Amino acid sequence: MSRRVVVIGGGVIGVCSAYYLARAGADVTVVERGDVAAGSSYGNAGLVVPSHAVPLAAPGVLWRGLRWLANPESPFWIRPRLDPALASWLWRFQRHCTDAHVRRTMPVLRDLSQASLALYEELAALPGLDFGFRRDGVLTVYRTAEGLAGGRHEAELLESVGIGAKLLDAAAARALEPALAPGITGGLHFPDDAHLTPDRFVRGLARVAAGLGVRVQTQTEALGFARAGRRLTAVETTRGPLPCDEVVLAAGSWSPGLGRALGVSVPIQAAKGYSVTYQAPPDGPRMPLLAAEARFAVTPMRTETGRTLRLGGTLELAGLDLSINRRRVDAIRRAARDYVRLPEEPPLVEIWRGLRPCTPDGLPLVGRPRAWDNLVLAAGHAMIGMSLGPITGHLVAALVAGEKPALDLTPLAPDRF
Repeated sequence: MSRRVVVIGGGVIGVCSAYYLARAGADVTVVERGDVAAGSSYGNAGLVVPSHAVPLAAPGVLWRGLRWLANPESPFWIRPRLDPALASWLWRFQRHCTDAHVRRTMPVLRDLSQASLALYEELAALPGLDFGFRRDGVLTVYRTAEGLAGGRHEAELLESVGIGAKLLDAAAARALEPALAPGITGGLHFPDDAHLTPDRFVRGLARVAAGLGVRVQTQTEALGFARAGRRLTAVETTRGPLPCDEVVLAAGSWSPGLGRALGVSVPIQAAKGYSVTYQAPPDGPRMPLLAAEARFAVTPMRTETGRTLRLGGTLELAGLDLSINRRRVDAIRRAARDYVRLPEEPPLVEIWRGLRPCTPDGLPLVGRPRAWDNLVLAAGHAMIGMSLGPITGHLVAALVAGEKPALDLTPLAPDRF
């Protein structure tokens, strides 16, 4: 394959696509409006989670969000505003919040995640690519009897599609992770999950891709497209046109705007998330944790300068708004002590926020929109973009090469809405 491919987006999806395209022999250019891994690929929880097979669109999710409208510190918050795109998205989202949809979707997410985990194992073995990859599993932690009962139901649901999970009482959970706080009622252990340091992975893989000939143009914004019939002939950027034979649109939450320029509907809403990163306390958690009731993650990470502990979570539908709501950040910091033992004031490394691209059904958009012969859309991975990055890049490379993808892409079709 000697095609000229322009990949729009320098996050985990775009960089993984560029890497696998270059491996297949394509002439690849990545354009990124900021820096590589500067968006939601930078400060996320760094989890690789085949256990996350239940889609965001699940029974009761939207109604919980509506009940939390009056609480800006809640885990899921929708900023009230007159926005036809948001109203349409919410209507579609509610239609998918059914048991039937969950059961149809779980095998799809399972297969994507397991394939991606296998690719991560391969990538972690590449010379010079160290991104703190560890398969320590993930422990979901519960503080209430009601939460633990929900964990029991989730375990049964996941085991029905072949995902291993072990329900633990408080003593067993604490034996697995001694840093748990008093008052924990139990946990749900997913032994096959993994974690990594996200920015190290994306930037490291970008360097590997550059070694394969990929050109990475940062601080370069895609403005539009030149076209001839049903084909795109160039991507117009702030640094001039880039002629192309294929275009991969992997711009995350900014994909809908570029889609509109092509007459392609990209039903994505940006969901803001926050993380707080500390220097790792000496007796801090040694494995990733998910705080069930408060809905955030606790991830120990290895950076180039030392060990850190990251608290990451919340889902805020507020459009393309990158402001930091300190109340939401402080809510995560306070809630963390309900789940893990932390020093009163651990040394702060960074407060971060990013926009996760969410579709109405909880599945990403991966495939060729019908309107264009040489466009591949790869966006909408919500909170599991890091988890699904490698398999998405692998699938994109197969589509561009005209090969049969390793997995059935019908459920991910960009035109399915």
